[in-house]
Amino acid sequence: MSGRVAVRRTAPRRRPVGLSDVPAVLAALLVTVLLAGHRLVPDGHGAGTALDSFLPWFGLLVVPVALLALATRSRLGALALLLPVVVWAGMFGPVLLPRGGGDGQLRAATQNLDAANPDPTSTVRQLVALHPDLVAVQELANDDAARLLDDTYPHQLRVGTVGLWSRYPMGDGAPVDLGLGWNRALRADVDTDHGQVRVYVAHLGSIRPGADGSRDRTLTRLADSVRADRSPRLLLLGDLNTATTDRALGQLSPPLTDAQRAAGSGFGFTWPARFPMTRPDQVLYRGLSATDASVADTGGSDHRAALADLRVAD
Repeated sequence: MSGRVAVRRTAPRRRPVGLSDVPAVLAALLVTVLLAGHRLVPDGHGAGTALDSFLPWFGLLVVPVALLALATRSRLGALALLLPVVVWAGMFGPVLLPRGGGDGQLRAATQNLDAANPDPTSTVRQLVALHPDLVAVQELANDDAARLLDDTYPHQLRVGTVGLWSRYPMGDGAPVDLGLGWNRALRADVDTDHGQVRVYVAHLGSIRPGADGSRDRTLTRLADSVRADRSPRLLLLGDLNTATTDRALGQLSPPLTDAQRAAGSGFGFTWPARFPMTRPDQVLYRGLSATDASVADTGGSDHRAALADLRVAD
């Protein structure tokens, strides 16, 4: 009589979580916490502002984490990579999608000309070629560039190193005191074909690693002026030295809306011009609606221009 030999099948043994998984998993968790909890990082010596300003780029940290998981052959580390990827996508994915649409009634542009610009008139020519109805300029230190704008736009208001040029009549122009001891901001009423708009132009205090006090003080002064302004339509243009992702911009947005976030495609980085990594140049508004927003390299300056097409009346 032949007998049968029973073969016992054993389930494949799962690889236990080992020490080799720890570095990649911890790195993935660290990147996730950094992205999701960036506002919890103290702003001592400008650390929080620096982190906020370049926050979208921190998503690239998943690359070394992935290489670490590959080097340690950590499947758990590779799986943990999904955490920062999902968080980054939730925070910034919508920014990459096209938004806005419709016809604009007013095109506004803001440009930091850069006081060290070797040919500011060329920058102005390229800016004018974009056909904005309103041009806000900061670091205006060249009379030839100012004359070119004067020759192009029939209405202008200049205060110190900032200025506003308009195709439409302007009134009630005045400087806005930022507490710097000299004028770097102004406001004016622009009478467009579709209604009056109160326009602010500002160049806030400079910000450098470990030194953001001047920016913070001027931002607070500007925010106080904007909040006290009862104009039904308000537009703020300028170099605010404050990125869209910077926690400090919460003093202005809300109540103002960021045109790039509302109607642009992409992050709209403007600085530095050669390889933009952040957006200190802002177009913010209330009582209006944005139909498009973009960035233009006008050459010469260390900033790119920020533009927005807006509807004044629906």
